[in-house]
Amino acid sequence: MSRTAMILVLLVVILGGGAAVLLLTQNQSPQPQPDQPIAAQEPQFTPIPPVEFVEIVIALQELPRGIVIPEDGVGLRPWPKESLPINSIDNVRDVVGRIARTDIVRESPVLSTQLVDNISQIASAGSDAAAVLPNGLVAVAMPIDRLTNVAHAPMSGDTVDIIISFLFVDVDDQFQTRLPNKITLTVLKQDGTLEFQSGIEGRIEPSGDFPFPIVVGPSEIQRPRLVTQRTIQNALVIHVGTFPPDGDFLNRRPTPPPPPTYDPARGGPTPLPTPTFTPLPPKDIITLAMEPQEAVALVWAIESRLPITLALRSARDRNAPPTSTNAVSLEYMITEYRVPQPAALPYSLEPAIRSIRRLILSDEVTLSTQDR
Repeated sequence: MSRTAMILVLLVVILGGGAAVLLLTQNQSPQPQPDQPIAAQEPQFTPIPPVEFVEIVIALQELPRGIVIPEDGVGLRPWPKESLPINSIDNVRDVVGRIARTDIVRESPVLSTQLVDNISQIASAGSDAAAVLPNGLVAVAMPIDRLTNVAHAPMSGDTVDIIISFLFVDVDDQFQTRLPNKITLTVLKQDGTLEFQSGIEGRIEPSGDFPFPIVVGPSEIQRPRLVTQRTIQNALVIHVGTFPPDGDFLNRRPTPPPPPTYDPARGGPTPLPTPTFTPLPPKDIITLAMEPQEAVALVWAIESRLPITLALRSARDRNAPPTSTNAVSLEYMITEYRVPQPAALPYSLEPAIRSIRRLILSDEVTLSTQDR
């Protein structure tokens, strides 16, 4: 190839490369630059309140019933204050050397009611109910059903509030009988004797239409006025149902199975029959621990046959301070929930609505519209 031809080829290559670069730069669109950088948004987290802990004595090993608790058998561990067990202990010296009244599971809190000072106290310590009862409290039993016992949700160790309803009627302060009183009219006869007429219920009121006073009587028996209030708070559930005859409701002494019988024909023990399931009777009584004065108030309510309802408390509210509630009456319901009194209209529904549904508790909780 001549020198002139080589120069022409190089020029063609250079021009082609320049044209390609020019086309590429024209096809690329410029990227827009933001005026200001966008700050990254950090997620917002709701601060969780810190959990307060206290140190209590727990079992570092299995402590069977009757063992003298060794020094290395217990120790201090932090425990959430809001779920602190009743009768817990905060000093190891109060536990070491004492005797376990019941089996104490490893990593469980050691309670003062689980300890005795000598082995003879285990047999004479009384029932489990008295052992688990906190100091200064007394136990009272009361009847329950599914409606008054939160559908049988409370178990041993729970806490409940007690709600009581009252029916008030007006009575004569001397007779202590329901008003109105019966009025017996007397007539002075001409011979000076008194004639007694039959008794009339009502009150004597003057009347402008008649020369003599009249007796205004009721159209029905006086209607009682219902008031409901929470009374006793934070009562501890000791047991639900009837206590066993031996007092061991904690099931610490399991019943051993019966020994197998020998069958000569088979040359071995006879297999035990398949156990049949027997449904347990409904639990209709509950035992609660409370202050002595509260126990007296509860017994009075039971003796007065007042409706009593239990309200289950949260396990986290066991050590919460007492709170107050407002007594609920018809006036409270109308005022608090703004229930208007319906106007008397010149028309109505047919058939007439004379009663509303009521809860009836028997074997099944049902609704009834039957008039009382």
